[in-house]
Amino acid sequence: MNIWSFDFVWFFLLLPPLLYCLYKCKIALNPSHFPHLHFFGTPGKWGNLDWLLKALAVTLMVAALATPVMTDYSDPRNRNGIDIVLSIDGSGSMNASGFSSDEPRASRFEIVQKIASDFVMKRIEDNVGVVLFGDFAFIATPVTYEKEIISEMIGYLNHGMAGQNTAIGEGIAMSVRALRDSKAKSKVIILLTDGENNSGSISPKEAVGMVQQAHIKLYTIGIGEKGEFDNALLKQLAEDGNGKFFAAANQKELQSVYDEIDTLERSKIKSKQHTFEEHYYQWFGAGSLAIMALLMWRRRGV
Repeated sequence: MNIWSFDFVWFFLLLPPLLYCLYKCKIALNPSHFPHLHFFGTPGKWGNLDWLLKALAVTLMVAALATPVMTDYSDPRNRNGIDIVLSIDGSGSMNASGFSSDEPRASRFEIVQKIASDFVMKRIEDNVGVVLFGDFAFIATPVTYEKEIISEMIGYLNHGMAGQNTAIGEGIAMSVRALRDSKAKSKVIILLTDGENNSGSISPKEAVGMVQQAHIKLYTIGIGEKGEFDNALLKQLAEDGNGKFFAAANQKELQSVYDEIDTLERSKIKSKQHTFEEHYYQWFGAGSLAIMALLMWRRRGV
């Protein structure tokens, strides 16, 4: 994503008085007399064009002084974000409907897909990956900056792709593996489930030990009615993972959970001296000089 800005935007305050003076202030010329004025074209027809060219030259010069810059935030050097893995339960119970009052026929998994996709697109400076778990876990998308690809891939996932049961330990462990090559100072796993751990060769306790060893923060979200998910386990996992536990009984509450996590895990603002920018003041200045040269050429015979 490319963003245009100006280093010294206050220079544009000079523009109104300069344009006003250009319009109102008249240049005093020494009168000259020539009896055959009909040999010259009508001077009035060029008057407006000359003024517009002068105004454009002044505007470009002021813009050059304001120093236009473009920052490309798709360049990894311009990011100072967080590496996040969304670990999503894809077990058979995620096919249950009634989680959304607006879309009563939509399954829990479909609602999670929409909210997770929106969350991904908000994380402008971050790298995000997705893990799906059921009987086993797999990395659906590696940790990457390509948000559109991640969001599209989330839409391709289905409940049951990883089996019908719920291996929470496997989901956490695979998320740790997804962050194995991460160079980010801050790494986060957001695990979402609607059930209890009943499958997998890695226990949740072993998995959270991996989280601690890798210095990753773990958030856990339990969705559905009270008693459907293991409230105590998710709360303990989040506590051991230096994160926070959330519960959401419906779509609106789940959206609020992701909004809160989005607020809690904000990327540090990159300092100016470490931002890679491309300056364009020379092009604005060159345009202004070119217009002034044209005006001088037009007046060469005056």
